[in-house]
Amino acid sequence: YPAWRAGEFVSRATESNGPSHLIFLVANHFEPGLGQTALRRLEKWCELARATGDALRDHDGTPFRHTNFFPAEQYERPLLDMLSGLQADGYGEVEIHLHHGVEQPDTAKNTRRQLETFRDVLAEEHRCLSREQRGSQPKYGFVHGNWALANSAGGRFCGVDSEMQILRDTGCYADFTLPSVPFQSQVPRINAIYQCGHALNEARPHRSGKNLRVGDELQLPIIFTGPLVFDWTRRVRGLPVPRVEDGALAQNYPLTMDRFARWRSAGIGVKERPDWIFIKLYSHGFFDWDQDLMIGEQMKRFMSEVLETAERTGEFKVHFASAREAFNMVAAAVAGEEGQPGAY
Repeated sequence: YPAWRAGEFVSRATESNGPSHLIFLVANHFEPGLGQTALRRLEKWCELARATGDALRDHDGTPFRHTNFFPAEQYERPLLDMLSGLQADGYGEVEIHLHHGVEQPDTAKNTRRQLETFRDVLAEEHRCLSREQRGSQPKYGFVHGNWALANSAGGRFCGVDSEMQILRDTGCYADFTLPSVPFQSQVPRINAIYQCGHALNEARPHRSGKNLRVGDELQLPIIFTGPLVFDWTRRVRGLPVPRVEDGALAQNYPLTMDRFARWRSAGIGVKERPDWIFIKLYSHGFFDWDQDLMIGEQMKRFMSEVLETAERTGEFKVHFASAREAFNMVAAAVAGEEGQPGAY
């Protein structure tokens, strides 16, 4: 963390003098459950998503929404039919989430089978995933259940060292799991959009790797992290006691402009394009206690204040993006494109 902060201090010398573009995306670890109870919960969620999306529009007129990473092992057709309708209306895209290796380590063969089967069901039967061109293999964004991406939790909740290679082979364009503090699966690379620095058939190949820069050649999947910084505002007996700010949308961490400032301070983006800042937040959509904050009235009030501040100060412009759209913006920045990220 100190090394990252030192690097940020140096890099700020190259920052743009004009307004910055803040690109918000929410990686929702979307687990509504099963059966009729899940359908009722999902109906309520869709109502919230549409209402908040209608109330909050960004600089480009795009509605606020989450990217719903749905767990492959919990697939039920009625749930995905409802979610695909929400996506078709522009209020939240669907990507892939996977819990595996929980009771015993999974195998590479079974992991590949699960990912390919769920990918094809989402793409062919629900029209949820993206493609580079008509007829090509579906692409997807990914979040690993229990944070254990590429067997990074010491063998628990995964068991497949070659998982990153499997993700690449099956069409994953980016992983959105991190950060995962305080768990063992957290790697040293923080506050970055980067490429794996080790062979993809190794465990934890994302433990190091270079930041994406303008002019790089993309090697998929990229690793797309959210903010991980210290919050020094908490006091215990009058003394500052740091709290970890990891972009979680949860009731025990209220939305404030101080949090917003910390998200910005992480400076996550493509090197040599400092005016495009990506703020990846995360949530667990069916922790009912948190819903009002993550996509209800509390989020409306907070994001309205952010949008009003952008309009009043002219210091930044706000863009709401899905995981797929944020990846496309990253790819545009790497390709040297300029101007409004929403165009890409």
